[in-house]
Amino acid sequence: MSAFKKIGQILKEMEVVSEGQIQEAIAIQKENGGPIGRILIELGYISADELLTALAAQLDTEVIDLEERDIPPEVINKLTTTTVRLYRIMPVSFENNVLTIVMADPMNIGIVDELKFMLNCEIRPAISSESAIDAAIEKFYGQKTETLEDILKEMTKTYQESLDYELLESKSEKLDLDNIQKMAHDVPVVKLLNLILYQAIKDHASDIHFEPFETEFKVRYRVDGFLVEMQPPPKKLALPLISRIKVLAGMDISETRLPQDGRIALTIAGRPVDLRISTLPTYGGESVVMRVLDRSSVSLDVETIGFRDDEFALVKDLIELPSGIIVVTGPTGHGKTTTLYACLNHLNDIKWKIITTENPVEFDLPGIMQCQINEEIGVTYPACLKSILRQDPDIILVGEIRDFETADMAIEASLTGHVVLTTLHSNDAPSTVTRLLDLGAEPYLITATIEAVIAQRLVRKVCSKCKELYEPTEEELMELNISLSDVKGKKFARGKGCSNCNSTGYRGRIPIFEIMLVTERIKDLIVQHASTEKIRQAAVEQGMRTLRESGLLAIFDGTTTIAEVVKETQFTSD
Repeated sequence: MSAFKKIGQILKEMEVVSEGQIQEAIAIQKENGGPIGRILIELGYISADELLTALAAQLDTEVIDLEERDIPPEVINKLTTTTVRLYRIMPVSFENNVLTIVMADPMNIGIVDELKFMLNCEIRPAISSESAIDAAIEKFYGQKTETLEDILKEMTKTYQESLDYELLESKSEKLDLDNIQKMAHDVPVVKLLNLILYQAIKDHASDIHFEPFETEFKVRYRVDGFLVEMQPPPKKLALPLISRIKVLAGMDISETRLPQDGRIALTIAGRPVDLRISTLPTYGGESVVMRVLDRSSVSLDVETIGFRDDEFALVKDLIELPSGIIVVTGPTGHGKTTTLYACLNHLNDIKWKIITTENPVEFDLPGIMQCQINEEIGVTYPACLKSILRQDPDIILVGEIRDFETADMAIEASLTGHVVLTTLHSNDAPSTVTRLLDLGAEPYLITATIEAVIAQRLVRKVCSKCKELYEPTEEELMELNISLSDVKGKKFARGKGCSNCNSTGYRGRIPIFEIMLVTERIKDLIVQHASTEKIRQAAVEQGMRTLRESGLLAIFDGTTTIAEVVKETQFTSD
């Protein structure tokens, strides 16, 4: 019966914690979330080994010491390097058609079921620490790699021996559902998708695109804002691979004529990853895009998100105001939501009631009430905001202002004494005022509520592995409207291109910001319906650093390049 006991009860029976210590950990868990065992370790009440012993007792399994374990090659060959790294597991023995695997999270039944299906054998989970599993993977799999080409060869062989998928790809509405299900669960299809996901997430991709055309099938993923093409699978694999994705996302696999949306929650290499799935019927077949939300790779700390010292001090003062609207603006995919989440994390305190309304909810924020927009059933931004105002909030996040009704409700929320954080699409901070006026907001209400507008862009960072200093040409500097005399003594950096950055010279991205305070002078200009250019000029005169100027500082820091700043600020004013 120990399998049904709570972990705290088992630890108490082991006499390693007291009831008071468990209650302390539960209180922290209620406020911040997280597993109770990990909280007890962080408090210093138990060791990692004691937690493993308790988990093994709870799940009626055993703790295996991988450091001393000698694993036969035939057992190692049961799983590919992609599979063990993807699931963060280690095979240790195979007897009587039972494969024993060591997992850091043996409660993840999905992995057990998947392996049972892939290997056609029984799976017995055991437990060990994440660090021990990582060390064993390096020891036994080391330099082993599995390429897309290897899996495609295996798939070609499988297809010749089983279904002829080429016969099934043309008129999907006539397909037999049983055949689609079989395709979606074929082991090589599972392996292919696992490899694509592992490779894309390892390279910190933000999106993965599956694109069937009339004569070819492309798989691309977006890294640092640019699409990278993987080795294209044969066109006949489009249907089984896309069907596999739809099965995992809980979509209707028989429906190929209408767009669908879904979600897949995975743990990849021990990291929680959410995949937002969108399908779109096209002439060549269903196009699928996965939006990758990798929580472990995103900083939600306002101190480390990328603000300069003076910007951080300014933003900190703004978000701690008792009321008012703060707007973050910029193109899609340039980190607006991440910036707002970091601000909410900074404000997240037991004394404040924080509610968000988002589409979609991108990350779970412990201690914050998050509402998902669902327009199909009438849960729109304005409707949700009306209800939120009756929930006695102190701080509200509105995912996006895109119509008058939402803008009007955000203004009303601010006027009634709430802090409102929101996003809007505009080229820069001054043009946000014009955008709000275009939506129908009254100038006097804008001036009464908007405290500041933060415009942001993401620019690619120079790869640290192949970074070199160089002297820019006069032509390069002209693109920034500066001359050689303006940059005397300044250093410029670029990446030569290496394996770390896929020969691009860049690895990762950093934000640049433009923060416009809505001062009395700016308010007067708004009421007068002044042009965007006049508002911008006044903001600069009062100390606003433009996006281009922020980009220049990043160039002089050696973190990005002239080409990146020019590209990301070409539609904004100097």
